[in-house]
Amino acid sequence: MHLLSPRTPGWLDWYRDPSVPSFRLPAGTVDTHCHVFGPQAEFPFAPERKYTPCDGGKKQLFALRDHLGVSRNVVVQATCHGADNRAMVDAVRAAGDRARGVATVRPDVAEAELRELHDAGVRGVRFNFVRRLVDTSPEDDLRAIAGKIAPLGWHIVLYFESVDLPELEGFFSSLPTPLVVDHMGRPDVTRPVDGPEFSRFLRFVDTNDVWVKVTCPERLSVTGPAALDGQRHAYTDVVPFGRRVVGEFGDRVLWGTDWPHPNLTDHMPDDGLLVDHIPHIAPDEEQRRRLLVDNPMRLYWPDEA
Repeated sequence: MHLLSPRTPGWLDWYRDPSVPSFRLPAGTVDTHCHVFGPQAEFPFAPERKYTPCDGGKKQLFALRDHLGVSRNVVVQATCHGADNRAMVDAVRAAGDRARGVATVRPDVAEAELRELHDAGVRGVRFNFVRRLVDTSPEDDLRAIAGKIAPLGWHIVLYFESVDLPELEGFFSSLPTPLVVDHMGRPDVTRPVDGPEFSRFLRFVDTNDVWVKVTCPERLSVTGPAALDGQRHAYTDVVPFGRRVVGEFGDRVLWGTDWPHPNLTDHMPDDGLLVDHIPHIAPDEEQRRRLLVDNPMRLYWPDEA
């Protein structure tokens, strides 16, 4: 019997009673960034993990999907599971054609394993460059992985912090697949949206085959979840950044919840409120249709787009 590990001290569990959003998601909406944690008794966490989360499995994810009015999910491998993709694949398989997956693999991954992942619904791998979450991100190893997945038509999801982009940009631009950037490259929202740091990120997107997730305002915000004038308008300091990306790259933007919201320390977001953030970064109906339906379908379900 697997001995269960206690969760990391101070770990915040996901929001148990999310509100009903005021904004009604269009039919066919895809949550392109969510995870599953275990459950640990069935899918043990990786020994080398940096944190031990609460359980947040496929049953809870699908319940949130239906509560919010989401049609499909893209389940991204959580770092607590390392390169053991079983929990993610189990969730994707259980959803039928309503889910796709993004895996974590090692450089020595065999072609047969990649084909098995592809048949299960995986369409990308994630490269993590956030130093507090991974010990190292060796470029030669990652380049080897990129070469193996390119023939499958997969993409690479990049997780990094904006201050590190100057160091990483050359490597990113050399990769042979489309790129998807998590959380707008984690900009510092206390700096001007038209300042040099975010402008560099926008140039990187403009000059490469890059898609951008306008996700996780709760991670980027300094002002936090407080509503504005009693309205469902939170994380207001992140809005100019999201609106800028949606305005400039409307055919390459994606949205997601990030449920069950790993490694948050100050508050756990209400997922209904995250849905209500969408009209503030995508003010018109056509923008929202591309962000929520057309773009993710083209990337993850191209045969149906």
